[in-house]
Amino acid sequence: MDSKERDAILKTVPQKGFFGHPKGLSTLFFTEFWERFSYYGMRAILLYYMYYEITEGGLGLDRTTANSIMAIYGSLVYMSGIIGGWIADRLLGMNRTVFYGGVLIMIGHIILSLPGGFTALLLSMLFIIIGTGLLKPNVGGMVGELYSKTDSRRDSGFSIYYMGINMGGFISPLIVGTIGQEYSFHLGFSLAAVGMFAGLVVYLFTRKKNMGLAGMQVPNPLSATEKGSIARRFLFGGVAIAAFLWLGFSGGWLTIERVIFFISISGVIIPAIYIFVMYRSKKTTDDERSRLLAYIPLFIAAMMFWAIQEQGSNILATYANERTQLSFLGFELKSSWFQSLNPLFIVALAPVFAWLWVKLGDRQPSTPQKFSLGLIFAGLSFIIMVFPAIFNGTESLVSPLWLVASFFLVVIGELLLSPVGLSASTKLAPAAFAAQMMSLWNLSNASAQAINAQVVRFYSVETEAIYFGAIGGFAILLGICLLFLAPKLKKYMRGIN
Repeated sequence: MDSKERDAILKTVPQKGFFGHPKGLSTLFFTEFWERFSYYGMRAILLYYMYYEITEGGLGLDRTTANSIMAIYGSLVYMSGIIGGWIADRLLGMNRTVFYGGVLIMIGHIILSLPGGFTALLLSMLFIIIGTGLLKPNVGGMVGELYSKTDSRRDSGFSIYYMGINMGGFISPLIVGTIGQEYSFHLGFSLAAVGMFAGLVVYLFTRKKNMGLAGMQVPNPLSATEKGSIARRFLFGGVAIAAFLWLGFSGGWLTIERVIFFISISGVIIPAIYIFVMYRSKKTTDDERSRLLAYIPLFIAAMMFWAIQEQGSNILATYANERTQLSFLGFELKSSWFQSLNPLFIVALAPVFAWLWVKLGDRQPSTPQKFSLGLIFAGLSFIIMVFPAIFNGTESLVSPLWLVASFFLVVIGELLLSPVGLSASTKLAPAAFAAQMMSLWNLSNASAQAINAQVVRFYSVETEAIYFGAIGGFAILLGICLLFLAPKLKKYMRGIN
């Protein structure tokens, strides 16, 4: 069954069963709930694990280096979606690719839970990076397959799915963060492994009943000849990369700083190549090329947005640990708990936005307008962090309410941009590149974090006000420019809103 036949069936018989949405949404909702529990729980304590002293249970890395590694790690997690999208499109289909990704993620968390030092950290990162690349873009892609492209519930469905992601993200820092900071980082990481196992159980026992044929099709399968050629290329590439890394690190000319710089450059080059290849493909129609052109400004806006939002896990996490008063209203807070603010606000506000888009129907803002507003709110979330330094200076600890306000503003921007961006990626995707378009969407985050690996080096207590003000101001300016471009972009979308 091709995509046109599926859309025709979904138009004729709209599926219901999960809050007015297809039952398959419940499977993907709870699978992502547990996957995000594992990922965000690990991420809530990973930065502290890297820069806390060895006597405190950490690795004793320099804070700036730890922040850069954190950004690069996040970048590679999303960049690996290229592999996951390609495997789903050419080899396995989305459904099976998601399962194998979950298995690799669980193995990565198990390795991290063992006291193996920096080597174990790097090995666990490898498993989690590849596993998330297999799982993340394809779960979102399957959400899109539950609806026809003209189904008005589509954006609402993505908002509900996004709420599931963030429910897991809200709970995990409170549990994993507390255990990790209070008792043992490795015990906290083991809880992340348990979370991913729970997600695999949910997926295995409900996918056949609820998902039907969603994600089972391989849209652009490899021929037998191509499979042999690709296998040889992967084998040769893997051996070459392993040899290069071994020679580089053993010879001393390949340092962590140089690897970080190379990945930062790659984060900009790879999505540009990706869009060019899809645009030039003979399988892409003229209408699809026009939609790809409209997608480019949205992609750039998303990069700017994620560059701010993702600093919540490194710069704002450092701010929470070093600059924030953790004794507040009689409570002793954990710095890792602030990582729950973003998903908490999303869980609270996502139903409001989901209802709003359904209520407005055809009168809702266009996709470019939502993107521009989201970017403006992201900019404001950094602008507000200028004021603590102005009012209190940088010598004293500040109220945690400043961080609460910053996370709240960026969440409003996220709900305007992120679920809508997921939906737009499925609607604007060329038919031959459905799963890979979701990988491209995830590359907006990867590119942002790759750039962040260099940007975070400019943060210090002394440069705090300038740092937040410059980044926030640029985001607001870019959002205003996109607002003026919105009518033009809508024309390029060729009937897709």
